Amino acid sequence: MASRRPTLRLFAQCKTKPQFNHTWTPRRAASSFQSSGSARQAFSNSRNYLTLAAAGLAVATGTLSYKMAVENPIRCDSPTLAERDNQIKREKGVNDASPMRLRMEKFVKEQQREIVRALEEADGTPFRVDEWQRKEGGGGITCVLQEGKVFEKAGVGVSVVYGTLPKPAIIKMRANHKNLAQEDDIPDSLEFFAAGLSLIVHPKNPMAPTVHLNYRYFETANPDGSSGAWWFGGGSDLTPSYLFDEDAIQFHKSLKEVCDAHDKEYYPRFKKWCDEYFYNKHRGECRGIGGIFFDDLDETVSDKENTFAFVQDALKSFAPTYISIINKRKDMPYTEEEKRWQQIRRGKYVEFNLVHDRGTAFGLNTPGARVESILMSLPLTARWEYMYEPAPKSREARLVEVLKNPKDWV
Repeated sequence: MASRRPTLRLFAQCKTKPQFNHTWTPRRAASSFQSSGSARQAFSNSRNYLTLAAAGLAVATGTLSYKMAVENPIRCDSPTLAERDNQIKREKGVNDASPMRLRMEKFVKEQQREIVRALEEADGTPFRVDEWQRKEGGGGITCVLQEGKVFEKAGVGVSVVYGTLPKPAIIKMRANHKNLAQEDDIPDSLEFFAAGLSLIVHPKNPMAPTVHLNYRYFETANPDGSSGAWWFGGGSDLTPSYLFDEDAIQFHKSLKEVCDAHDKEYYPRFKKWCDEYFYNKHRGECRGIGGIFFDDLDETVSDKENTFAFVQDALKSFAPTYISIINKRKDMPYTEEEKRWQQIRRGKYVEFNLVHDRGTAFGLNTPGARVESILMSLPLTARWEYMYEPAPKSREARLVEVLKNPKDWV
């Protein structure tokens, strides 16, 4: 009897439906054949046939169970990280006690709505909003405004990515993150989570600066779904076509105030990091006049809660600062030559994003990548002129000089 229990359990799990609409029992048969010996003999034979039929059914059941177990195995593995998180959100929602990955996802979605609202108010044109899902887990919201009154193109995107790092990727990433796995015990794979908000704004008026921002969070998961290695990254930077010192000072001062509130060493460190990262090596100049940039902020820098608080303050400071600059520049007069210079500078912007930017490369190499969202940062129009050089001592030449030799603005 004990040997039949696994089969019965398997049948119960498979929820097999009965194949007969009535039940035939020996007792019912016996009551029909009590009048004669031949009937009793027939009943005796029927019991033999029933015994054989039962044995045959047992064999058939065993065969069917084996076939189903092999061809359609019952899922007994652990839920994926994405499935665990979806269950948490359904049952408990997201609060301060939730895993950091869910808190970061909630925060960047809230900030996306705030930033889109502020940009729509400045432009007077609504964003197109696209929500998308990844079959591997996660998804995102891409908000894009094109050919508006103030902005030629603006994109504000949130992406949430669940996936699995194969062993070669783990080994490569350990170069910067020793806590990812023990050197003598590197697993074959690790589940990971990444979420972030990215934005790019390309104004129509060449006197108004382009701006870029990205704040993100990454973590790996232990087999039980708890957090493994983690780190934050991000920053924002300003890319003007025509340099207004007061705008540069205002932008950097806002970032410095946020940094100083958390760690006095953050601003000088992250400002230098920004100048070095957003550098067009093949041009020998920075992409813009900088801001802050940081990556891989983990427990070696600060604990998770304090780093998250810093990221929250930095992201919240963006819209008030940038909208203030835009409102000063969006209606300034400009010439066709100044518009042409803006297009040439945008060409340099595109070169950096496609040749050097690690975020673009990571996005395009992620399975299930949404290419339109990754390339959202590219301007609607740009220009490449052969051997173009600005006139000596012009405003254009001054900008290039600053891009080749970054300044300390505050």
